[in-house]
Amino acid sequence: MARARLAGLVERLGLPVYTPLPDSAEYLIEKWGLTAEQVGDGSPDVAWLVREGVGEARPYAAGDSLEVGVEVFPGQKPNDTVLWVESHSAVVAGDTLVDFGSGLEINPRWVSEEMTREQVIEGLRPLLDLPVEHMLATHGVPFDRAALEQALS
Repeated sequence: MARARLAGLVERLGLPVYTPLPDSAEYLIEKWGLTAEQVGDGSPDVAWLVREGVGEARPYAAGDSLEVGVEVFPGQKPNDTVLWVESHSAVVAGDTLVDFGSGLEINPRWVSEEMTREQVIEGLRPLLDLPVEHMLATHGVPFDRAALEQALS
C-alpha cells in the first residue's frame, strides 16, 4: 500500500526522486548466499521507480554531489549512503549510524570482514570537517555533533 501511495505521489507531482540504486541480484547472491531464484531481479527497493519508470529516478552513489546541495558519503553497503545536507547543517545517516538503545553507533549488524568498523569510520571522517549541527539517524532520535564525534571515535 505504501508503495502505491508513494508512486502515486511521485507521478502526480512529477518531481525527481534521488535514490541510491537498489542491490543487484549479484550483490544479494554474493553477500547473503541466496540463490538466483530467491533474488529474482534484485532488491525490490524502488524497483517501481528504477525498473518500472513510474517517475524520474536520479541515482546517486558515494562521492556524488547532488545539485540540491547534498554531498554523498559512503555507508556500510553500496546502497546505504550517508548524506550531508549543507543548507541544514545536517547529516542523514541511513542505516550506517543507528541508535538501537545504546546511543548513536555504527550499525553493529553490518560490520564484517568485508566492511570493518574502521573502514566505515575512514569513509565518514570527512564529516567531522563540516559544520555539523544535526545528526539524523534512521533508527533513534535526532542527535548533535557530539554524538557523531563519539560514534566515529
